[in-house]
Amino acid sequence: MTVAWKGVFPAVTTQVREDMTIDLADTQRVVDDLIRDGVTGVIALGTVGENNSLDYDEKVTVLSAIVEAVDGRVPVVTGVSEYDTRRAVRYAQAAEKAGADGLMLLPPMVYVPKAHELVNHFKGVAEQTGLPIMLYNNPPAYRTVIDQEVLAALVDVKNIVAVKESAPDTRRFTDFRNAFGDRYVLFAGLDDVALEGLYLGAQGWVSGLTNAFPKESVELVRAFERGDHAKAMEIYRWFMPLLHLDAEHDLVQSIKLAEQVMGRGSERVLPPRYVLEGARRAEVIAMVEKAAATRPTLGTTEDLIAA
Repeated sequence: MTVAWKGVFPAVTTQVREDMTIDLADTQRVVDDLIRDGVTGVIALGTVGENNSLDYDEKVTVLSAIVEAVDGRVPVVTGVSEYDTRRAVRYAQAAEKAGADGLMLLPPMVYVPKAHELVNHFKGVAEQTGLPIMLYNNPPAYRTVIDQEVLAALVDVKNIVAVKESAPDTRRFTDFRNAFGDRYVLFAGLDDVALEGLYLGAQGWVSGLTNAFPKESVELVRAFERGDHAKAMEIYRWFMPLLHLDAEHDLVQSIKLAEQVMGRGSERVLPPRYVLEGARRAEVIAMVEKAAATRPTLGTTEDLIAA
């Protein structure tokens, strides 16, 4: 499938059993539910999918299960989050063989590379796969900045086609468009600046909280695209308390707890993460329950998908 780099791509969760083994069937169910609710694509094994808590074989198995569940209905883009280029190439090639439609490529984990090292990492992966690649910029989480110098050095790498921008500084959307025009498709990657990103030129949204409220997420983007800015703003303002969770270090636990409250998945997470406890858990549950009780009026699923 050719990836249409636009719309809502939830970073889907990896479901876990009580014994901490991967629940492939439930992971497939969660993904299927999201597609039925109208998402445009899925990100398998991103941060929310707990990529770095899985070993290589587990990653390939989970990705293969998600590809099977999706069955060509939407593009499947998988996170490539590895310590070094050699490991990243190995997983990228396995992902291509497993049927992924694209890659979301992160900087090397742990080591913070200089600009030329980062460029060589991205080129090293891109040269070894035919899949289109979205680069993932998230300085608060990964301490590495994909800046204009890096993107300028990658302009001629044809299969690097998009950038997921998760820095909280929304000026970067405008700076990238001014510097590179439409060379790179921009995606909003931080939930609580998603609408700002769309206004500033992002074509889509890689989202965490979509896992709990997919219909509202889809309608937010569609309302923006059809010029119904009042509806987009209504949804965004309603959603914002939850969207802030995506910018916290416990985002995975919070998103999976939100999924559980909404009856969509389990809060169980893989070590080194543990489920939320005490006041923080109660706070997140209260936020989700309030959002569920006050959710904005939308059309039917069929109406939204047809829109």
